[in-house]
Amino acid sequence: MHSLTIATRSSPLAMWQAKEVAFLLEKAGFSTQLCSLETQGDKKLDVSLSKIGEKGLFTQELEDLLLSGEAHLAVHSAKDMPSSLPEGLDLIAFSERENPCDVLVSMNPNLRISDPGIRIGTSSTRRVSMLKRYYPEAIPITIRGNLQTRFRKMEEGQCDAMLLAWAGVHRMGFSHLVTEKLSTSVFTPAAGQGSLAIEVSESLPSEIREGIRAAINHPSSELALLAERAFLRKMEGGCSVPVFVLAQWKGSILNIMGGVVSLDGVDEIRLEDSVEILPEAQRELAINLGERLGTSVLASGGSSILQKIKSNCD
Repeated sequence: MHSLTIATRSSPLAMWQAKEVAFLLEKAGFSTQLCSLETQGDKKLDVSLSKIGEKGLFTQELEDLLLSGEAHLAVHSAKDMPSSLPEGLDLIAFSERENPCDVLVSMNPNLRISDPGIRIGTSSTRRVSMLKRYYPEAIPITIRGNLQTRFRKMEEGQCDAMLLAWAGVHRMGFSHLVTEKLSTSVFTPAAGQGSLAIEVSESLPSEIREGIRAAINHPSSELALLAERAFLRKMEGGCSVPVFVLAQWKGSILNIMGGVVSLDGVDEIRLEDSVEILPEAQRELAINLGERLGTSVLASGGSSILQKIKSNCD
């Protein structure tokens, strides 16, 4: 069987995720080796994500390895993937999704997100906007870096608590510091949160491509993420725009909730839609669902919110 080189960011969480993918590939008969490096998003820790611009922030260096042929696949947190990929690249698999919710973590087990004056560390524009809307007495503090760096900054007193994705906190063994899991019906996550995305070059031989997909892809998670990413493309959103979306299964029905919130938290458009996913047109139905929701959100006032956000960034 082929030997595969896996491109990954060098942070502890990214390495954990890449090793998890390597384990699945080795179970399927591949041999693997990791190629790790720092991305722009890992290096520029003194600037907020919204000021850097999100396109390819955590992916470009890994994608260069794919395009040059130095790596066969790249492992990403699906929530870090831009809504559109560079020419010549493709997402071929999504891992089984963990709980996609956001959580509050703190060294103080008694802290809650509703506590007046609580200083909450986050690097996410979406989370800051949602804090302003739903918990206006909280004080957002910009905290960036890998999980270990963020926890160190919290221990140093830069913030009282942090908002993070449950999946990363759980994978890194910090779940004992979770003081509150936030409802996804209110604090709706970023597209793809909780799942891993596998990216390859379109020139990768089909037998290798199919082998990777068979080893890693989780079909129901993939369809949910295809819907979410279709919504994201329609909204032209990314990690510097407070767009949120979550697709979930209820039997054979795929339900999706998504929208956008203004930077000051004052305005929000939040809608839902659903479709029965039929076996003969699974991908098409999931993608159409996400696109339809995006169109509805834009027509219901989302377009105006986005225009104000973009004018604020210019």
